Amino acid sequence: MAKVVGFIGSGTLANVLVKGMIKAGSAKPEDIVASDVDADRLSRLAEETGIRVTRSNRAVVDAASVLFLTVKPQVIDIVVDEISRYVRADQLVVSPVAGVSTESLESAFPRRVRVLRIMPNTPCLVMEGVIAVSTGRYASQKDIAELSDFLGPLGTIVTVQEDLMDSVTALSGSGPAFVYTIIEALADGGVRVGFSRDVALQLAAQTVLGAAKMVLETGNHPAHLRDMVTSPGGTAIAGLHAMERGSIRASIMDAVVAAAQRSRELGQILAEERRKARELPA
Repeated sequence: MAKVVGFIGSGTLANVLVKGMIKAGSAKPEDIVASDVDADRLSRLAEETGIRVTRSNRAVVDAASVLFLTVKPQVIDIVVDEISRYVRADQLVVSPVAGVSTESLESAFPRRVRVLRIMPNTPCLVMEGVIAVSTGRYASQKDIAELSDFLGPLGTIVTVQEDLMDSVTALSGSGPAFVYTIIEALADGGVRVGFSRDVALQLAAQTVLGAAKMVLETGNHPAHLRDMVTSPGGTAIAGLHAMERGSIRASIMDAVVAAAQRSRELGQILAEERRKARELPA
């Protein structure tokens, strides 16, 4: 019997994971169930994917073997408070909620719950994502393997210490935005030297894809691969010289550092908002 995957929340991330799993064949539409307070958003997801939907979070908990909490950080406490007593010991709870630790989630359940915290990125939609995973106190490598059955086809799963999740957010979570900017800049350069916009963009995107695969599949250091295409007095070294004058490496490093710092700041803000919400009179 196939395991049922449940999603509480049907927003952007749930869309990426649901559509990615269906596209990869790691879960069938009839084995996925989702709930949401937004009926229109839930209906769109059902129409686009064929999954089962419900307005009841309890119904998702009852049906699911693996339960994803794909809700906003501002409402995670409300959702967990609603479902905590119904979550079973045989269920795996997976949280991509930014700024909410596995310890915080575990403490909200009346029994020991196996919690995995994940940080996927949007290329999961095209089977080329990165999914960082950290384990709670009661979760194990077996649970990561179970998660990999569903999410493994969406990209690469990397296990990290939970205190590095802000860094994951900066590098692989925000990283696609940085790479898209590089692709756009390459395409602009192509237009500048005579290509049409469409051709320049195709050349730029495929070049980035090919270069990334060279790094991953050869195992060679990027500097070594760069030297392979940089001949003395040639075109590549002239372009690299121009890039260094623009401090491109320092700029990209600064972007990752700034994103990590902002992730930490947002986590602190969300933690304070959650604390204040818990202190409000019922």
